[in-house]
Amino acid sequence: MLWESIIDKYCAGNSPLKELLVLHSSSVAQKALQIVKNHPELGADASFVEEAAMLHDIGVVLTDAPAIHCYGEHKYICHGYLGADILRSEGLDAYALVCERHTGAGISANQIVEQDLPLPTEREYMPQTIEEKIICFADKFFSKTSPQREKSVEQAEKSLAKFGVEGVERFREWCNLFL
Repeated sequence: MLWESIIDKYCAGNSPLKELLVLHSSSVAQKALQIVKNHPELGADASFVEEAAMLHDIGVVLTDAPAIHCYGEHKYICHGYLGADILRSEGLDAYALVCERHTGAGISANQIVEQDLPLPTEREYMPQTIEEKIICFADKFFSKTSPQREKSVEQAEKSLAKFGVEGVERFREWCNLFL
């Protein structure tokens, strides 16, 4: 599979991170694929969802998050756009957009300014396609510190609430659409 070669390439020499990344991404992919299966009316591309879910967090390899075996130089919040850059360099533009747009429940230009986030402002961080929305939503149910334990809706909302009401509202809309 495509995702395996990308993860192998960028996690070479860091097997604890590779193991964690695969575990977390597999949980996200399973939840996303269940949504696709339960909602054929949405017309989501299941194979794209699976591959993109497995690659959505590749940017963590460039971040400084020792608790999850990441020893890069960037802040963790940057992992979405960093992953997008990695996947674009591999010629995977559609997958890159999933990376860029999965953080939080999407990040608005307003949030970047108000929270002084270290993100390039010329990019779009809000999920646009149904596949991007499904993966972003599924990701909210799994943390990298407990990758196999699925959060409840309430726990996912609580995690999002730390960053403002905007993301929580979007998440609730997705609950109505996907659950």
